[in-house]
Formats: sequence, C-alpha cells, structure tokens
Amino acid sequence: MKRETYKIVLKHIGSLFILLGIVTAFPSIVSIIYSEWYSAIGFLLSGLIISLVGIVFYLLFHKVPDVKYKNALIVAASSWLIITVVGGLPFYIIAMITPEKVMNGFIPSGAGYTFSSLVYFRDPLHCFFESMSAFTTTGLTMTVHEPSVGKGVLFYRSLAQWVGGAGFIVMVLAVFKQTSGRSAILLYGSEASGEKLRPRVIDTARSIWQVYLVVTILSVVYLIVGTHLILPKYRLGENIFDSINHAMAGQSTGGFSTLDDSIAGYHSIQMDMLYLLPMVLGSFSMPFYFKVIHKKKFSEFWRDIQTRSLIIVFIFGSAIQVLLLMQTNVVPEPLREGLFQFISAMSTTGWQTSNIGNWDWLSDTFIVFTAMFIGGASGATVGGIKMIRALLIGKGLMWQVNKVFLSENTIKKINFNGRTLRPEVMNEEFTKDAAMAIIFLLLIMGSTIVGTFLSGAHFTIKDALFEAASAQGTVGLSSGITDPSMSPVLELVYIFQMWAGRLEIIPVLALIRAIFAGTEPKII
Repeated sequence: MKRETYKIVLKHIGSLFILLGIVTAFPSIVSIIYSEWYSAIGFLLSGLIISLVGIVFYLLFHKVPDVKYKNALIVAASSWLIITVVGGLPFYIIAMITPEKVMNGFIPSGAGYTFSSLVYFRDPLHCFFESMSAFTTTGLTMTVHEPSVGKGVLFYRSLAQWVGGAGFIVMVLAVFKQTSGRSAILLYGSEASGEKLRPRVIDTARSIWQVYLVVTILSVVYLIVGTHLILPKYRLGENIFDSINHAMAGQSTGGFSTLDDSIAGYHSIQMDMLYLLPMVLGSFSMPFYFKVIHKKKFSEFWRDIQTRSLIIVFIFGSAIQVLLLMQTNVVPEPLREGLFQFISAMSTTGWQTSNIGNWDWLSDTFIVFTAMFIGGASGATVGGIKMIRALLIGKGLMWQVNKVFLSENTIKKINFNGRTLRPEVMNEEFTKDAAMAIIFLLLIMGSTIVGTFLSGAHFTIKDALFEAASAQGTVGLSSGITDPSMSPVLELVYIFQMWAGRLEIIPVLALIRAIFAGTEPKII
C-alpha cells in the first residue's frame, strides 16, 4: 500500500481508538459496583492506553486527506482488525493482574469446577479470539464457565457485542464531524447496509444509533418483566444484570450469555420461549425499525421483503428442524430444542440450549445451509449472506431460466423489492451477490477441511462443518470444537472467518490485495 493509504487508515484508527477507549473503560463502573477492584483497574488502564494512542494518531494525521473510493474498504477492514486486536487488551491486563485466589472467588458457590475461566486470558491469542468474537457479534467464546470471570468482564463482552453490532465506523460518523459528505458515504457503505435513512449520512448514522438504543431499552424492560413473571424467586439483582447483558447480546445478535450454559442455564422452557422474541427482533434491519418507529409505517412488517421473508422462514424452517430431530430421536425435547436453535441460528444470535454435537448429520446440515448460511436481514446486525441476497439470487436464477423462453421483441424487465430492474442491472446484481455467496461457501469448506484435521479424533467432519459455518456466519453456536485447548492454527482460522464474515468478505479481500499488490488498478 502507498504511504498515503497508511496515513488515511491511521487517521481513522485515531478516531476509533478514542471511542474504543471509552468503551473499554466504561465496564469499570460495573466492576466497582461488584467490588471487582482488579477488573476495574484493568478496564481503566486499558481505556487510558487506547484513548491516548487514539489521541496521538488523531493529532498526527487529522490533516490527512479524506477517504477515497479505493481506500474505503481498506479502511473498514484494517480498522476492524486493529480494533479487535486492541479490544482484547482488557481481557489480558485483567487476567495478568488478578491473583488466582481472587479469580477463583468469582466462581459461584456449589459450582462443579474449581478454577476461574479468567485464567485462559493469560494467553494473548485467546484474548484476540474473544475480542473478535465480541465485536463481530459472533458469540463463540473462550470462557468455558462464564460466571467465573466476574461481572465486569461479562458486561464488557456484552457491551462489545452491542457496539460492534451497529458498527464502530457508524459510531464514529455519528460522533465526529470531521468527515466530509463524500467520505462519510464511502465509510458508511463499507460497514453498514448502505441505505440512507436521512439526507445526510451523518444524520443516518445517528438515527441508526437512536433506533438501536430504543429497541435495546425495550428489550431490557421486556426481559426483566418476563423473567420476574416466569421465575419470581430469581434474585432481582441477577435478573436485572442478566437482562441488560442479554438485551445487548440479543439486539446485536451476538449471543454471549452471563450463564454457564447460555439460556439453557435457566432450566425453563418458558424462559426459552421468552428469549425467542429478542432473537427475532435482532434479525430485522435498522431501516425497517426506522420506518416503523419514526415514520409509523406498521405495514412494513409485511411489506418489507426481508422482514416478511424472515417471518416465513422462521415459521417453516423451525417446523422442519423440529421434524428432523423428532425422526432421529437424538435430543430429549425436539420441539423445544429444534425451535429455539433454528431461530437462534437464522438470526445468527447463537444462544444455545441443545448439545448440537450430538445431532445427526441431516439436522446439522439443514440448520447450516438454511439458517446459518443465509442469516437475517441486510442492514441488521446479523451474519450470513443476508436474506436480501438470498432472495435476489433466487430471483436471478428464475430470470436466467425464464429469459430463454422470451422472444426477441419482448420488453425485458425484472421486478424486485419494489424496483424495476433492467436486464443488465439484474445481471450485475445477480453476479455480484452470487459471487459473494460462492466465496462465503468456499471459506466454510476450506475451514471445514482444516477443522477436520486439527479438531481432534473425537470430532467429525460434521462438527467441523458446523463450527466453520458458525464462525463464518458470525452465529456463535458450537459443536464443541471452540475451546481454550483447541489448535492455535484453527483458532486463527476462526478469527479470520469472524472478521471476514462481519465485513461480508470483500473489504477483507480488498485489504489483502492492497497489501500484496497495492491500490493501483490492474488489468485482470
């Protein structure tokens, strides 16, 4: 890459670091409330270091020219990679400064284990993995026993997912005003859906965060009230803490949990059903919420093609998943587990209530290629190729077949999502989306091969496929492969997949191309 490109990247890294410093310092409040003094020091120290580095970068490079078209994707990919590396700093500092006796004090009384999972974060690679999983809203984790890491760390994981869900670049656009209109459009399109909700992109970014915050607050209230009604003996303090964390993880479709066995830790079918709504709502797009909340267009629940399609797939897909599990007798409660896990996978939330490693090949394959591969709506916080792409690819296939039977004099046009597309536009959109889906699938297949050889003899190719699809689709469900004892090579592969999956691959490929071949156009 050219020196100018590096300077542009560092300029925006500076803005991102200033905000990331605030995000990493904020959980210290939670740590202080729960008297977790070492964690509080770790968060404050991390926030201070990150913010100071950000201020230095900002002062050094704030006069560098704004982002250009060829730089936007590179800025997005490199920014996300650096954020997730630095975002692991609190895990590492807290794990290193906290005495093991204090760590083990986090273990709940009566737990069936004897040491805190915080000790795993003394390995920098695990910190990087946890941070990447958090900010990309994946949900795969190195915390084997979540309650044993302390309330502050649990809150940081959820907050990182919540912030990463709406997007760090979108947050910078909403807070800072130094970016020009053209550059703001390029940066916004590199990370978000690209759909403008207001005339100015900066106002669009702010609207996204406003809607995101409103829906999250409503989810917090819903979960607190619902949990109290279902489990009246559950301590109110724990209820509030769980609900705040789960609301952030649900709205961001991240899926981190405060419980040892995710939502299964409540041991209640009613609680399983309670948590279906946050997952479904998290899979809907921000533009959809903006139209419903700000413009009162309640008809969008059915008129919006992605929302309508998701509702249909949630209903019929979960029904098929339940039937597949019923036929094989591999789980004790196929209705409960099939329904919850399909919606968790389709929304790419990743809350888990079933031992998926015991599922049969057909049940596994169905959830991988219908739910995890597609994901939720474009413009939401979900992973996968997105519902709009799946719909357009399907429409494109029908167009390719039907046009064979059209006469030369037929006026060729395609109606899709309220738009009338000319054949050349449809072909371009179809080619672009199909190529993205193929690359997405190839990465899953490549990771599956690596996982098959590196995951250990007790895991099968079925398990490797499931874990690879979960990482690539930023889902977070696990067949059991993701663990602190896993191969470092495989851990790096999953880190790459989560990064590429969050940014929809192309920005990552653009960065790799820029590093090895520069940013100048070349004849292919």
